[in-house]
Amino acid sequence: MALQKSNRKRKAITKDSPEADEVILSDGGGDLEPGFLDSVLSQSEDEESDGSKSDYSGEYDDDFDSLEGSGDDQTSDKLSSSPKVRPHDSNKINGSSVSVLAISEPSEDESQPNHVVVEDANGNPRYIYGNIDPVYDSDDSDAPETTNTIGNIPLSFYDSYPHIGYDINGKKITRPAKGEALDALLDSIDIPKGWTGLTDPNTGKPLELSAEEMNVLKRIQMDEVPEEGYDPYPVTVEYFTGKTETMPLSAAPEPKRRFVPSKHEAKRVMKIVRAIREGRIMPYKPPSEENEEDLDVKRYDIWANEAPRPDHPMNVPAPKLPPPGYDESYHPPPEYLPDQAERKAWEEADEEDRQKDYLPADHSSLRKVPGYDRFIKEKFERCLDLYLAPRIRRSKLNIDPESLLPKLPSPEELRPFPTTCATIFRGHEGRVRSLAVDPSGVWLASGGDDGSITIWELLTGRQLWQAKISSDEAINAVRWRPGVDAVILSAAAGEDIFFVIPSITSPELESHSRSILDAGFGYATSNPSSDSTKKTPAAQWTRPAANLSDSGVLLKAHLRSTIKVISWHRRGDYLSTVSPSGQTSAVAIHTLSKHLTQQPFRRLKGLPQSAQFHPSKPIFFVATQRTIRSYDLSKQELLKIIQPGARWISSFDVHPLGDNLIVGTYDKRLLWHDLDLSVRPYKTLRYHRKAIRQVGFHAGGLPLFADASDDGSLQVFHGKVVGDMMENATIVPVKVLRGHKVVNDLGVLDLDWHPREPWMVSAGADGTCRLWM
Repeated sequence: MALQKSNRKRKAITKDSPEADEVILSDGGGDLEPGFLDSVLSQSEDEESDGSKSDYSGEYDDDFDSLEGSGDDQTSDKLSSSPKVRPHDSNKINGSSVSVLAISEPSEDESQPNHVVVEDANGNPRYIYGNIDPVYDSDDSDAPETTNTIGNIPLSFYDSYPHIGYDINGKKITRPAKGEALDALLDSIDIPKGWTGLTDPNTGKPLELSAEEMNVLKRIQMDEVPEEGYDPYPVTVEYFTGKTETMPLSAAPEPKRRFVPSKHEAKRVMKIVRAIREGRIMPYKPPSEENEEDLDVKRYDIWANEAPRPDHPMNVPAPKLPPPGYDESYHPPPEYLPDQAERKAWEEADEEDRQKDYLPADHSSLRKVPGYDRFIKEKFERCLDLYLAPRIRRSKLNIDPESLLPKLPSPEELRPFPTTCATIFRGHEGRVRSLAVDPSGVWLASGGDDGSITIWELLTGRQLWQAKISSDEAINAVRWRPGVDAVILSAAAGEDIFFVIPSITSPELESHSRSILDAGFGYATSNPSSDSTKKTPAAQWTRPAANLSDSGVLLKAHLRSTIKVISWHRRGDYLSTVSPSGQTSAVAIHTLSKHLTQQPFRRLKGLPQSAQFHPSKPIFFVATQRTIRSYDLSKQELLKIIQPGARWISSFDVHPLGDNLIVGTYDKRLLWHDLDLSVRPYKTLRYHRKAIRQVGFHAGGLPLFADASDDGSLQVFHGKVVGDMMENATIVPVKVLRGHKVVNDLGVLDLDWHPREPWMVSAGADGTCRLWM
C-alpha cells in the first residue's frame, strides 16, 4: 500500500530493529489513542530473544497538534480508527538496520464532528457532546487520580442525597454500598490484600493501601523511623579542631565585648534587682521541713527536783508566779465579778486587746474549781519566750478613719439656705439668658432669645412690664443699677446697651431716674470737643427710637462688637461691658453721668470672658480664658495674675469682703481663691457632670454662694469667711436644687441672689425662671 502524500509534517520514529517489518504498538491494539501522540514512544520489540530495551525518540512539531482533535469521534464512547502506521524507509546506520515509520494523519473524509445534533422538545437544534477524556500532562506519577470533582467539601454535605459528587463530565457519582449490602459482600468474598476497613473521604469508597504504605504506618505506630537506612546518630564531623594553631586563621584583634562588661546585661540584671527589691519577684524559698521528734534525744526538766540553793551566777532558779489577787480567787467578792455587758465585751475583743487573760468566776468550794483551760498554751508561750528571747511588742494603733476627716457642721445647723422652688416665671419664648433682682428685692428682670425684657413681681410671679427692644438679637445680659435712689435697668442686645426706666415706680422716683440718664447730654453740650481730627469714639450715646422711648427705653449706647457681660460699680455711675469678639475693644468702662466710654486696655493676653469691680477698693478684675488679672485703677498698674488652672473660665464673682473669689469653668470645676493666701486655688470642688455657666455670692451678708450648670442643677454652698488670718474659710455643700430641664445640652444659664433674704432665682434654657426659697 503506497504511502499517501500529505502537506502536514510527519513524525519519524527510529528503532534498532534489523529485521522488523511491522510495528507492534504498546497497547497491543490497532487503534491509536489521541493522547498517545503526546508521549514518548518507547518499547522493546523483542524481549524474548535478547532482553534488551530499545529506545524510541521522536520530535513533535506545532502543526502536528491538530491530530489530537481530528482523529476523535466524540459521538460515542468508542474512538475512531487511528492513523495508519507503516514502515516508510529503512537505512543502515553504524552497521544496523533502522526502520523509519511514518504516521499519516487521517484524511478529511475520515474526520467526523465531535458532537451530534438532535432536536429538542421545542424544535430547536441541540448539540450533544461525548464524554471528556482528560489527558493530564504531569510529571508526578504518584498523584492520585481525581474521580470526584467536589473539591475540598466534606462528604457529610451529601448525606441527604443518593450521590456523593460529580465526575469530570458532570455526571453524578452513586454512593457506594454500605450497611447490610456491604456486609453481605464482605462475607461472600475474601478480604483483599491492602484492605484497611477505612473509607476514602473524597470518594466514599473503601480505602486500600499498598504494602509499602502499610509498612510506613506500622513503623510510625512502633515509634520507629519511617524510612529504612536512616541513621539517627551519624558520625560527628569535626569542623573545628581542639588544637591551638601557631598561625591563627584570623589575625583580627580581640573584640571589646570579650573583656568589657556588657551594658545590656547590666541593665537586665538591674531590672531584675529592682523587681526583687520592690517585691514583684520573690526569691525561691525551699519549703520548710518540719523536724520530727527524735526519740533518741532525751529531754530533762531542770526544775523537777529543785532544792533551795544560795545565790550563785550559775544557778538559774525556777520562775515564780505572782501571788493571786482578789479576782483570781475561786470565791471573789461580788464587786470583782463581771456583769453580762463586760463579759460580752471581753469575749468580742481580740486576745491582744484584752487587759486580762481570764474572767473572775465564783465557786462555792475549792473542789468545784475546774482546770485552767489556758494552762498548756501559756506554758508553751513562756517556753517560746525563754527560747526565742523576749522582744518588745508594739501596741497596735486603732485609729478610726472617720476621725482623720475634718469635722464639718451638719447642714441643719447652717440654715437658712434655699431648699424648694416657690415660684415659676413663664412668658419667654426660647431660652432665658439672663436675670437680675433689683436692689429693693421686689422686682425681677429677665431677658431671653425673643429679644424682650420682662419685669416680674418676685413673690407672686406676676408680669408687670415688658418691652421688645430687638427683633433679631437676643438679650445677653440684664443688670440693675445699684442703689435705691433710682430705678434704672441696663440690658445688652447685640452691640447696643439699653437703659430702661420701667413704669412701675412712683412718679418722683421715675423723675429722678430720668434726670440721671439725661445728665450726660448736658455734659456733652457744655464740654464740646475742640479737636476736629479726633478718632471715632468707642461708643455712640443716642436716644432710641420713638416706640422704645414711649415704653421706657430712654438711652442707648452703641459699641463695635456684641456685648455679653454687664457689671456695675457700687456707686452706680460706672459700668463695664465685655465683648469677647472685640479684640482691642473687648473691655470697656462707661460713665453714665458723662455718656463717656473708655477702653483701658490696648491689648489683652487671651480672650476676655468677664469683668467686675472690687466691692470696696478701686480694683478692676478681668477674666480671660485661663487667668484672672487684677488692676489698680488709681495707679493704673497690674496687681496680680490669678491662675485658677482651668481650661476655660466661664464666670467669676468677688466676695462682698473682697478677699476671696469663686471661679466657674466649662470643665465642670468650681474654684475658691483666697487672694491673701495665693494665686492658686484654695479649694477645687467637682459636683457637676457638665459645664458651670454662672457663679455668685450672696451680697446681703449671708455666708452663701451657688453655681449653675448645664446638667440642670444648682449647687448651694455654705462659705464662711472670717477676718482672722489664722483661720481658713469654711466651705460646706448644703443643697442641690433641681427643676430646670436640659434643652439642647443647655441647663441653667444664670442665677442671682436676693439682696437680703436667703432666696435665689435662676434662668434656664427651658424658657422659665424659678424662685428658690
